[in-house]
Amino acid sequence: MKTLDVRCVRVYLTEHDKYQRLLARLHDVEKVRGVTVFRGISGFGKNGHIHSAQLIDTVLDLPIVIEFFDEPERVEAIIAHLRELVPPGHILSWAAQLEV
Repeated sequence: MKTLDVRCVRVYLTEHDKYQRLLARLHDVEKVRGVTVFRGISGFGKNGHIHSAQLIDTVLDLPIVIEFFDEPERVEAIIAHLRELVPPGHILSWAAQLEV
C-alpha cells in the first residue's frame, strides 16, 4: 500500500466565533482535500470559561473543532492565511501519512 505525507490541522473555536466563515474559506478559497467540523458538548480553554449547553439555553456557544489535512506545503500556507481569522493558540497541526 502506498502512503502520502500530509499535515493534519485542528482549529479550536466556539460557535460564537462564527466558524462558518473559516469553513467557507477552507472550501472556497483554500480548496483543501476535506474538512470535518465537530461540535463538542462541553469544553474550556485558556481563560477557564466552560462552554456547555443547558436545557434552558436558547443561544449555544459550544466548542467547535475544525479538522482538515492536505500536503504539508499547502497546509503551511493555509495556516498563514488562517492566522487573520483565528486567535493565537487555537491551531494545532501534526505530520501524518495518508494511505492511497
